[in-house]
Amino acid sequence: MFNPLKMQEMLSQASHMQEEVQKKLASTIIEGTSGGGAVTATMNGKKQLLKLKIEPAAVTSLSSNQADVEMLEDLIVAAINDAGRKAEEALQGQLKGMLGGLNLPGIS
Repeated sequence: MFNPLKMQEMLSQASHMQEEVQKKLASTIIEGTSGGGAVTATMNGKKQLLKLKIEPAAVTSLSSNQADVEMLEDLIVAAINDAGRKAEEALQGQLKGMLGGLNLPGIS
């Protein structure tokens, strides 16, 4: 038999869990790198870019050659994408940890 009070309790718990996940993601710091550490992107678990560091050697080696500038741009994009991938992995890990015990389809 359907119990509306039980459903309300479950929704309240889900809302609380969502708030906790959001807090954890905001405080989770992830770094992605490219070019052997020439470029480092720092994100939080919410995939917000917090910092972008470019090693001075990566800039001083640039000439007026457009290919060098494009290579640096590619390294920046790669570092940001690496950090984003790691942030997604952190999110999935936290969700599995919090929701795994509920035996929801698609969550192991």
